[in-house]
Amino acid sequence: MNPTRVRPVPVAAAALLCLLAVMWQPLAAQRSQAALPRVHFVATGGTISNREGGRLTAGELAKSMPGVERYARLTHEQFTNIASSELTLAQWLGLAKRINEVFATDKELAGIVVTSGTDTLEETAFFLHLTVRDPRPVVVVGSMRNPSTVGYEGAANLLEGVRVAADPAARNKGALVVLNDEINSARNVTKSDALRLQTFRSREYGQLGVVDRDRVVFFNQIVQRHNEQSEFDINKVSELPRVDVIMVYQGASGDLIKAAVDNGAKGIVIAVAGAGATSGTQNDGLTYAASKGVFIVTSTRTGSGRIAPPQRQGDGGPAFQLSPEQQKRRQFTIAGEDHTPIKARVLLMVALTKTTDRNELQRIFSEY
Repeated sequence: MNPTRVRPVPVAAAALLCLLAVMWQPLAAQRSQAALPRVHFVATGGTISNREGGRLTAGELAKSMPGVERYARLTHEQFTNIASSELTLAQWLGLAKRINEVFATDKELAGIVVTSGTDTLEETAFFLHLTVRDPRPVVVVGSMRNPSTVGYEGAANLLEGVRVAADPAARNKGALVVLNDEINSARNVTKSDALRLQTFRSREYGQLGVVDRDRVVFFNQIVQRHNEQSEFDINKVSELPRVDVIMVYQGASGDLIKAAVDNGAKGIVIAVAGAGATSGTQNDGLTYAASKGVFIVTSTRTGSGRIAPPQRQGDGGPAFQLSPEQQKRRQFTIAGEDHTPIKARVLLMVALTKTTDRNELQRIFSEY
């Protein structure tokens, strides 16, 4: 019985197999890359780009992320390249409109990442939280150290922002702030330290999730209105109304409130002591503001706690008679709920683009 003989593969056929194998590798890589979610990156400047000798551009920041090609296909654009404190309200409007435009014209986009300086990052992020009307995530990132500093964390934060924006679980959570491996809601987050990397905290509410080595993990959800639930359409808004924040402190003068009103403020956020106390002659200033039709939002300066709307007659509260001045003040006073003074300012500016009805404004503060 003859043993089975293995027929040799012709040289030409072997060469063809090798050629097909070589050709298949880049094709497979292309198919794998095409399957990745797409993320758009919008750079506005800030410490994350503030290198000695000149700011990093959006393109340079995009190239700084090691291994980003494993998580997303990235596109980028330069919106501005300035410190966050130099962003104007007009640029806020332009940024929100641009993000809404990108989402409207690119239905396959997974999410958008925005870089910002950390000094006013929480304000910009909350504005986007209120005005971007799409379920896909807007992730705002920054860094506490600049690119010329040892320990610069900007590239890591940016990469984590891209990972969150690419993750389907990030949908319907509003604008998110991602730094230092942590995911926080733009509604609740605040900068809590001038220098430390772990500066962004969500007060007693806690972070929404984390970005770990293996995956993005969410633990919590935002229940207040945002994204598609938002009623604020800023596409036709050309200017945000002026709203000023006034701090309560011992012996404070009401003259600052009067000056803000006389210089065009449409709203005043009063950062009250405790749950509502003012000081000095501030009550006179607030009465003046109400007499001029300027809305007043009360928000606590303590950093946490909720300012509830005043009880109405018949709600079970103590009966008392209001003076005409007090009645006028009440018609223009809104409880800031749990919003910090700086977030209350952002919400009042946006709300005033939609309504000047006091009851509607109070509803907005209770729902967002």
